[in-house]
Amino acid sequence: MPQPEVEEKEEPLDPAMERIRRKMVLLQLVSGGILFVCFMAVLAAVVYKVSLRPSEPAATIATNGGFAVPSGQPLAVTAQLPAGFTVQFVSTSGGQITFFGQLNGGQKVLVFDIAAGRIVADVTVAIPK
Repeated sequence: MPQPEVEEKEEPLDPAMERIRRKMVLLQLVSGGILFVCFMAVLAAVVYKVSLRPSEPAATIATNGGFAVPSGQPLAVTAQLPAGFTVQFVSTSGGQITFFGQLNGGQKVLVFDIAAGRIVADVTVAIPK
């Protein structure tokens, strides 16, 4: 059974519509060209960044609270607490260690900063009578 011819012949456009069609085709070509140039710029930036990446990791692996931990070894710091200080409780926050305790019968709070390597706050807790 023969199939009817589906193709229809297009009628030629009037001159005004033909100018608009040509402008639209030109706009599509320009937009596509700009998109292609932008894509190539992004691809070049990615390749550039990957090529500048160092081949070995940095000397410090972890940073926390303003101090850096060297790779392959622990950070060694000594907190010099006053003689006779009795530690009751210890707390950490960021790069600081807080010691709660007693010294000469009075309540004390000592804050040790790891980055500075020293006691940064010496607080005497006094309860008014």
